[in-house]
Amino acid sequence: MTDPVRPYRQLARNALLANRRLAQAIATLQPGEWQSPRTSFFPSLRATMNHIHTVDLFYFDAVQGGTLGHAAFDPEEPYPDPTALFAAQSALDQTVVTLVENLSPTDLSRPVRIHRPDRIQTETLADTLMHVFLHDQHHRGQVHAMLSGTSVKPPQLDEFFMADDARFRVGDLAALGWDEPPLMR
Repeated sequence: MTDPVRPYRQLARNALLANRRLAQAIATLQPGEWQSPRTSFFPSLRATMNHIHTVDLFYFDAVQGGTLGHAAFDPEEPYPDPTALFAAQSALDQTVVTLVENLSPTDLSRPVRIHRPDRIQTETLADTLMHVFLHDQHHRGQVHAMLSGTSVKPPQLDEFFMADDARFRVGDLAALGWDEPPLMR
């Protein structure tokens, strides 16, 4: 029988690994490239990566039963410095991985109360997690495209699911103290 939590575990690990690769690439940008205007939904790498982080704060606070709500977006760009942003994102990503790795299949149907400015939205944990993972992947794709217009080659972000790609993620996993079998389960 297929484990219904497995896709969420994989998506949480993928987010952490993809954000790690983006952090490494962004750390090598030339001065000014981080905040320079770009063509995308958000006008810069800084704005887009801060958006990913604040949205993660907003939803994962709700997933954990919190009531932070839209205070997560104040300020809209809490981290003007990429090093500080990626430290905060890495810590949040690790919290999400731990949270998802401890889920049972029955947890996926539990309600999540999302505090909107004018109401409480209730969704299942499964739908909330899928929404956040897809939201973040969408914006990481924009960051990837924006990096194409900088001095930095965009990193590969899709080597974290297929067994045949294991050789491409060895360094990432080793740096995190992860090994391949748990990643693939």
